[in-house]
Amino acid sequence: QLQASGGGLVQAGGSLRLSCSDSGRPFRSYAMGWFRQAPGKEREFVGTITWAGGVPYYADSMKGRLTISRDKNQNTGYLQMNRVKPDDTAVYYCAAGPSNSYSSSGYSDWGQGTLVTVSS
Repeated sequence: QLQASGGGLVQAGGSLRLSCSDSGRPFRSYAMGWFRQAPGKEREFVGTITWAGGVPYYADSMKGRLTISRDKNQNTGYLQMNRVKPDDTAVYYCAAGPSNSYSSSGYSDWGQGTLVTVSS
């Protein structure tokens, strides 16, 4: 099962880097997606990456602050967010799916999330 990791407490203006893997097992889906869910809010699309070619796609609201990448040798995906804000506080999830969907319904294999808290 996929597992997102790397969350914790981050100061506003800082950066965070999250990882996602299935304990090092090969990632066999077409795409890895990243979503987040803030307290009391719906799950929100953050970005996605085509696993084979490494092509990323980002939510418009977060473009310029995000870098999504993957290391095929390590079977691990990464999400880096810069200039974080308190509004970025959420549980961040990674997921596997057959396309670069911007919708959570496009992903069938969800990992355990990791909590990111941004302090002001």
